[in-house]
Amino acid sequence: QHWGVNSARPPCLVVDSGRSTGSPALAFAMSEVEETLNRIKTHKGVSGIVIVNSEGVPIRSTLDSKPTLQYSALISQLAAKARSVVRELDPQNDLTFLRIRSKKHEIMVAPDRDYILIV
Repeated sequence: QHWGVNSARPPCLVVDSGRSTGSPALAFAMSEVEETLNRIKTHKGVSGIVIVNSEGVPIRSTLDSKPTLQYSALISQLAAKARSVVRELDPQNDLTFLRIRSKKHEIMVAPDRDYILIV
């Protein structure tokens, strides 16, 4: 399994409300993130949300541990490959969104420089 660069064991899932940061600006940003995540997960049909860092390590999830690790590893690899394809075709371009539809499910991926949002 892939848990991140040079990782010998699975990562911990971190849940931080931002209240203990000490920084009012950071606490505000974290509460804004919380509101956005709550808004997304209340949409009809949303099974879960995973936020992955740039190394493919899950830092936030509404799913159980096993599917969180599966989605984190597989989707971060797929997003990296999709990004490299887009850049190979046009070096001035970048991947902004990836939508994967199957017969049973749909996975939406919003990659950023430091994080990947998986819904």
